[in-house]
Amino acid sequence: MKKIILSIEGMTCSACSNGLEKYLNKQKGINNASVNLVMANALIEYDEEILNQTQIEEFVKEAGFKSLGIYKEEALEQKRKSQKSKFIFFSILAVILMYVSMGHMIGLPTIPAFNMHENPITYTISLFILTIPFLIYGWDIIKNGYKNLIHKTPNMDTLVGIGVISSMLYSLYSMYMVLKGNHHYVENLYFESAAIVIFFIKLGRYIDGISKDKTKQAIQNLVKITPNHAIIKRDGKEKTVTLDEIRKGDIVIARPGEKIAVDGEIILGKSHLDESFITGESKPVNKTVGEKVIAGSINYDGYLEYKAEKIGNKSTISEIVKLVIEATNTKAPIAKIADTVSSYFVPTVIAIAMITFLVYLMQGKDFSVAIATFVTILVVACPCSLGLATPLAVVISEGVCAKKGILVKKSEILENAQKVDTIVFDKTGTITYGTLKIAKVINYTNLKEEEIVHLAGSLEAKSNHPIGKTFTSYMKEKKMQPFEVEEFQDISGLGIKGKMQGEELLVGNSKLMEQCQIALDNIQKEQEQKLAEQGNSIVYIAKSKKLIAIIGVNDMIRNNVKEVIQSLKKKKIKIIMLTGDNKQTAEKIAKDIGITRVIAGVLPAEKANTIKELKKENKYVMMCGDGINDSPALASSNIGVSVHSGTDIAMDSSSVILTRNDLNSILELIDISKKTIRNIKQNLFWAFFYNTLMIPVAMGVLAPLGITINPMIASAAMVLSSITVILNALRLRRA
Repeated sequence: MKKIILSIEGMTCSACSNGLEKYLNKQKGINNASVNLVMANALIEYDEEILNQTQIEEFVKEAGFKSLGIYKEEALEQKRKSQKSKFIFFSILAVILMYVSMGHMIGLPTIPAFNMHENPITYTISLFILTIPFLIYGWDIIKNGYKNLIHKTPNMDTLVGIGVISSMLYSLYSMYMVLKGNHHYVENLYFESAAIVIFFIKLGRYIDGISKDKTKQAIQNLVKITPNHAIIKRDGKEKTVTLDEIRKGDIVIARPGEKIAVDGEIILGKSHLDESFITGESKPVNKTVGEKVIAGSINYDGYLEYKAEKIGNKSTISEIVKLVIEATNTKAPIAKIADTVSSYFVPTVIAIAMITFLVYLMQGKDFSVAIATFVTILVVACPCSLGLATPLAVVISEGVCAKKGILVKKSEILENAQKVDTIVFDKTGTITYGTLKIAKVINYTNLKEEEIVHLAGSLEAKSNHPIGKTFTSYMKEKKMQPFEVEEFQDISGLGIKGKMQGEELLVGNSKLMEQCQIALDNIQKEQEQKLAEQGNSIVYIAKSKKLIAIIGVNDMIRNNVKEVIQSLKKKKIKIIMLTGDNKQTAEKIAKDIGITRVIAGVLPAEKANTIKELKKENKYVMMCGDGINDSPALASSNIGVSVHSGTDIAMDSSSVILTRNDLNSILELIDISKKTIRNIKQNLFWAFFYNTLMIPVAMGVLAPLGITINPMIASAAMVLSSITVILNALRLRRA
């Protein structure tokens, strides 16, 4: 299966996006399609053996929309300036049209040449001419409405299109009668209604577009983090190139004050780098040979040469942008309410409008009154606000999360995070920093301590486990080169083994020793117990089936963990520590930070089983781990959260990534989730309330009380409804 994100033109409401989504999902070869109204794009997962991009774009066209190709975040300013100029022009034209058609009704001076009673023919023709530009301006609305009606997916444009065409046809008939000499038909002209309805619809979309662009800007700002050019070394010569020209393996140069162009590894020099945009750490990080650099980091004070590793769409920044965009294309379950309602709502409104029109005629009312009521119902019921209610709130919240270093892969997380009642924390690399130090070496051989660590470090150099980094870091400090290792094997949850200098070496926990039948005597058990009571993680080293050392490795607890745990408890959330480490070490750390339940000494598969058992108890479980050994548990939980440096984002199995390595982000995620759901419910209420209230008014139910509206007032009211939803959703920016 392959995934692509296409830019879609022509979507205006939830009925549009819902209709396109249904149409795409019916097509053979498309596994799943998710259409995003706010971002104006579609995330499509398809079988590349059956379909290609061209065929998928043809499906989009068949559904009544236009594909603009692969979605790319590009500069929006020029496009917005063009739309602004066009909008200003039509605003002036709308004022002129309203003055000519309705100025006399509010006592404004009348221009004799355009007086409807003295010069009805000139008046009629002038209204017609002034209306034509609006029809051109809103042709996309009329065309899309017609296409969606043909494809049996009527939407907001369908309502507006039918209303505008009905007004125009009746007005053209009235104009024909005026030109024939029946001047009393001048009272039955609705040219201005058709024009002003289009104007107000465009006004609503212009305002909506501005709010969407502000949301997209958060993503665009991430793209701008990387520089446009870089200096590379090829054939011993320095050359300035664009980022697209950098190839994997190229040597890239970063001088003081310059930005890192691509993800890579330092091969020469040392410097302090500002990585705050990824890690949230405001203090510059000291980097030297062998360490990784992230594209967009600012090189403060040193000359660096680094080898390009992740380029183009494989870079950390690109992965973040991709995750944010893909997340906005997934639907929160609450969004399905609006989608379902919209799919029934539009056909129902058309039916109500037609029935009302026929009833008016049967009651003997004037045709002009019946057609005006018909148009008013269609316009006032446009589900624009309903279409914006959920996706706009979700996209804004996604942007807020991204700014706070919380990468949410699926929109449903924003709905479900507030349901969490149990959080399970891994220990190493999550509650602790994972930057371990060797605290104590208990040596059972004639070898020096350095030699034992050298042996273990040579084996650990092939491992990715946080504890392994303790030994490799020690070797770097001592400038030791690793021994050659043969037959290396990573035994999940237990440790590692391999052959070195012809002898088998084991490095791992007590379960690995048991599995390999390496027994501990009473003295060794006492020494192990004492190390564990001091808060050490225990590493056993065996050579040729004989225990040669027990090493105590100590970790640093994250600064704000205790405060985070207390805040979560105040929210009535149950906290559990789940670790592969020994029980004594885990319980000591848990006691220090206020966790009362500890499950220790478990393998990765057992961690996943623990999560499943909690879910069977009807717990809504969040698992927080380091994204490596915790992958099964992260995938099994309702919400998997990875505390992560951000350099391996694409490989992560969690549904949420905390790029700032700060557990306080969990509290922020839960808080944003609660505010998002509350905001969506408010938006849906106002959208439903508005339509429920306005449709009867448009039908004339309140006419006996003197309360009536016409198509122009209906279109203005519809815009006001959309603006209310937009302004309410924008409040989430302060979340």
